Amino acid sequence: MSIFQIQTARRRRRGVSRLFAWPGLLIAGALAGCAVGPDYVRPAPPDDATNQAAFKEDGAWRTAMPSAPDPDQPWWRAYGDSRLDTLLEQANAANQTLAQAQAQYRAAQALVQGAQAAYFPVVGASASAQRARTVSGGRSTLGNGHAWSINASWEPDFWGSVSRGVESAADSAQASAADLAAARLAVQASVVNDYLQLRILDRQQALYARTIEAYGKSLQLAQAQFRAGVATQADVSLAESTLAAAQAQAIDVNLTRRQLEHALAVLLGRTPSDFTLAANDGAELPTLPVVPPGLPSQLLERRPDIAGAERRVAAANAQIGVAQAAFYPNLTLNASGGNTGIGLGLASWTAAPGKVWALGLALAGNIFDGGARSAGVARARASFDAAAATYRQTVLNGFQEVEDNLAAVHALRQEYDADLRAVQAARRAERVTLSQYRAGTATYTSVITAQALALTNERNSLQAQGRALASSVALVKALGGGWTTDRLPRDTAASRQEIAADSKDTHHED
Repeated sequence: MSIFQIQTARRRRRGVSRLFAWPGLLIAGALAGCAVGPDYVRPAPPDDATNQAAFKEDGAWRTAMPSAPDPDQPWWRAYGDSRLDTLLEQANAANQTLAQAQAQYRAAQALVQGAQAAYFPVVGASASAQRARTVSGGRSTLGNGHAWSINASWEPDFWGSVSRGVESAADSAQASAADLAAARLAVQASVVNDYLQLRILDRQQALYARTIEAYGKSLQLAQAQFRAGVATQADVSLAESTLAAAQAQAIDVNLTRRQLEHALAVLLGRTPSDFTLAANDGAELPTLPVVPPGLPSQLLERRPDIAGAERRVAAANAQIGVAQAAFYPNLTLNASGGNTGIGLGLASWTAAPGKVWALGLALAGNIFDGGARSAGVARARASFDAAAATYRQTVLNGFQEVEDNLAAVHALRQEYDADLRAVQAARRAERVTLSQYRAGTATYTSVITAQALALTNERNSLQAQGRALASSVALVKALGGGWTTDRLPRDTAASRQEIAADSKDTHHED
């Protein structure tokens, strides 16, 4: 079927749906004002967090912080690595955690459609035909019998039980959309962090390769000195021990890198055996972006987990109305029509003598239920309180994560600068001590000490740089990764008045 034919078929379906939907829309809209239960008001964040002027850890060093993510640009591009861009494209397309979250969101959308269906009448039809032989007074008669009927029943939403149910389902669907955004952000942050740490490990592997080469030369020097009678066997043993220790540490770094590569493969939706990321130790490492982060008051709109928690509060609030509506009686309107007849041919199915019809209504309500409805309302209110507390705790956790990572990025940048100075000093000391040892004015213990110090400082420098990069990724994640509440599906409060007759098409098109 061509795209034009699909669109034409959709327009026809929408036209038929709207033809039958308008009476239900008008009545549902008229009854929506009768909905019982509290109208939703978003809970206030703890300590009026939306009016917080600044983060505690935001200070004069603000310009050294990673940038607030741009909602219109993939945030990881700030690291300036084209290989990372490619990996993120693969993860967004093939990660199975995202596939699961997307399926859960589609299920939540289907629940909204199911809840909206309660606005409309239920119409059924039946038809039957039979051929029978009867014997009476010694005479045998062969005849045909048939019947058909159409039945319809409708329960007007006088007390808002259906509208509150639709409201709850729609809010839950929005929460599911926020969960999908949170899952996507978590996957993206994991890919970025694993990739950056792999680049750090590449540098560490290169460092150990240089160190092992230098230690091998030192061992040869100690052996030559020993044969010349200048050094002792202890010097040779120290050189051998230092070289073996460096080789063991290099093996450990290589193991860590391989495990990170396996984790990255799974994030990309691939098996570890099908993925290899070549070492890139010669390229410059990504640096921290230097644009200041977003304002604290924007945190409630930038984090999908906070948006999802708030939507669950709204859904729980609507369930209070559903529980309260159970106290009121239900009115059901019924209509049926059909035909029964005997004979052959189409005319016998519509013959006037066999036509039947009926109209009626039923009013039903519970007089005594042992407190079940009151318990239902109490349970709904308790669920609302729990959801509100979860929302406030999520807000607090969000601010803590931002504060923690602001402090970490600042401190680790300072630590990295100090480590660089230590590396430069240790390298000078190593060169001087090795020259002195060759000249016979220093012991080999001094050489080993200087070499070990140089290796430790260089390793610490790389680790500080890796931790700073990891903190920058965590900070971007804490700020929402450029995600905003504008990316939620539109609030379906309006759709409680205008039932989404073509929502199925919309969902497929999305």
